[in-house]
Amino acid sequence: MGFALLKEPVPIETGADGTARIAGTRVTLDSVVIAFNMGATAEEIASQYPTLALADVYAVITYYLRQQKKVDDYLVKRRNVSSSVRKQNEARFPMTALRARLLARKEKAKIVFF
Repeated sequence: MGFALLKEPVPIETGADGTARIAGTRVTLDSVVIAFNMGATAEEIASQYPTLALADVYAVITYYLRQQKKVDDYLVKRRNVSSSVRKQNEARFPMTALRARLLARKEKAKIVFF
């Protein structure tokens, strides 16, 4: 009796916004790769993200190790987009103004007891 090997697809889906996620979950490829690069095992990653099947984590790590340059390029692009969005948000909503509003609200809410 022969043993037939099945080719399993990599469980990564790319959404309309270009974000790669583990198939059937909201967990991003970024999250799994960053955890792996920080030394987490597949079991630890699956434990950290209960929606992930352990086999899928292993498949994603295998894909990353075989396509490291391509995935690293994707992660750099994601980091650049994230940085750009953060700068836009900080320009639109300066933290100094927020801090001043919160301090004013705190001062206004002070109640003095005698």
